[in-house]
Amino acid sequence: MQILIEQLEQIFDKDNLTLAFGELTLMVDSNNIIDSCLKLRDQLGFDTLIDLCGVDYLTYGHSDWAHDASSSGFSRARSDQNNEDRHEQRFAVVYHLLSVSKNYRIRVKTFVDEAQPMIKSVTDIWASADWYEREAFDLMGILFENHTDLRRILTDYGFVGHPLRKDFPMIGEVEMRYDEELGRVVYEKVSIEPNINVPRVIRK
Repeated sequence: MQILIEQLEQIFDKDNLTLAFGELTLMVDSNNIIDSCLKLRDQLGFDTLIDLCGVDYLTYGHSDWAHDASSSGFSRARSDQNNEDRHEQRFAVVYHLLSVSKNYRIRVKTFVDEAQPMIKSVTDIWASADWYEREAFDLMGILFENHTDLRRILTDYGFVGHPLRKDFPMIGEVEMRYDEELGRVVYEKVSIEPNINVPRVIRK
């Protein structure tokens, strides 16, 4: 690990490196993602992208627990905590890289604009990014510039919204059913009422 850190500090700003719980994280500017990834692959041997995902920091640092759950029961979702603090940046893209020959691993994190979450695709660097980027687009709404086939991969073609965003309702936006008369699937407004899926348990 120390050898890898020393090599990274020769290429990247050491202030952008953090080591926690035995895992190394490199923060990079989203505008420099291609250059940074090429350096990691060509100079440090990170030849394999093992995962890529989007992260929504909308409620990061918020607590849904008003009391000590061990003594007063679950308070989550029973009352609004009214926490207005927000993470400075909402959306991040996280890359997990592996060097097979050196057995090195690193996490690369970069933040994208909330109003227009877009970043350049790394599919030309690691072909395995193809479906990962499609998944992040589908579930988080992050756009990957220059991706050759950026379309939904898990949800339906007519799906509304991005289900892994923190502000996406748990019951969804629409429901679908097969209409016998029309002979096709139709979309309608959700007919069920929102429900809290956390048990209201109070210990006395």
